Amino acid sequence: MMGGMNETPVPAPPSWQEDVFAALKNRGIQQIAYVPDAGHSHVIDEARRDPGIHDVVLTTEEEGVAVVSGAWLGGQRAVLLMQSSGVGNCVNMFSLLEMGRFPFLTLVTMRGEYAEFNPWQGPMGRTTGQALELMGVTVLRADYPDEVGDTVEAALDSVFGAGERVAVLLGQKLIGRKKWERNG
Repeated sequence: MMGGMNETPVPAPPSWQEDVFAALKNRGIQQIAYVPDAGHSHVIDEARRDPGIHDVVLTTEEEGVAVVSGAWLGGQRAVLLMQSSGVGNCVNMFSLLEMGRFPFLTLVTMRGEYAEFNPWQGPMGRTTGQALELMGVTVLRADYPDEVGDTVEAALDSVFGAGERVAVLLGQKLIGRKKWERNG
């Protein structure tokens, strides 16, 4: 410690978040596109620190479908990180994946499930998997920390080995309860 100041230690991220980043790094992901999200914060922070990964901050999730497709056309592997509410924003853009036959991976943190406080998250949270499947995206799901790494690795194999379009839904229980905070 310098100057006698107390530093608050930064809590370690949950192991499943470390597993996600390790899988992406080990399988050669070079670009990560995202709209900032607490559930993806560890992967985003690690990508920003890693000189081998270009992090792309989006203003809306559907831009990420184009970024991931463009990365593939440019010879790079990319992944889109988003929250389940963002899937609804992407539905029309998913036609790009079908028409271009682009491999595609998105990791989706779920809302509208376990202990959700925001009723606006419910409708899309309940239909995220169905919306993705209707647009030709295979859906895998991980609800427990010990299955996240293997599920993400399986998705990476399907996407970059077989040219598939895959979404991994990361259940809301992984992130834990969120609290509505009021000021005042």
